[in-house]
Amino acid sequence: MFIQTETTPNPATLKFLPGREVMGDQGVADFPDRQSAHRSALAEALFALPEVSRVFFGSDFISVTKGEGDWRNLKAPILGAIMDHYTRGLPLLSTTGEEAATTPSDDEEDTEIVAQIKELLDTRVRPAVAGDGGDIVFEGSGTVFLHLRGSCAGCPSSTMTLKNGIENMLRHYIPEVNAVEAV
Repeated sequence: MFIQTETTPNPATLKFLPGREVMGDQGVADFPDRQSAHRSALAEALFALPEVSRVFFGSDFISVTKGEGDWRNLKAPILGAIMDHYTRGLPLLSTTGEEAATTPSDDEEDTEIVAQIKELLDTRVRPAVAGDGGDIVFEGSGTVFLHLRGSCAGCPSSTMTLKNGIENMLRHYIPEVNAVEAV
């Protein structure tokens, strides 16, 4: 098994590409801390490394964020944990009583503006953000609140991405959008 790694705009996060589907069409799974990892044997194995502070599963990648330490010392144990998980054929997520993916569901009927915002985020923003090892979740309209996940959470360039990229694009296509803020 060959696992590629890519840097992300967040220097504390590396993106690992195992060459196979991770979450696929199931959405994404974000593990912002060690306590949230109980749903995944792989996330637990990664959090067993003391330097790991966040784990994120995308469609075909795994983003790992470090707290302390140097990537030169941490990369090999992460690669080992990922390889061990896949070669043992373990399931990525346990689904005992919980929804597998953490993609939010909508309880309320979408208005036309909200539907337009979501479509723009899904077609233009989410693929670019996933390319950097993260994800973005819509949380409200008027002032659009977005939740950054994966490598985008805590990234030094995320404010610039939100304001100069996403906010300008949404305001161009949807004049009703007043501002974009991170949650």
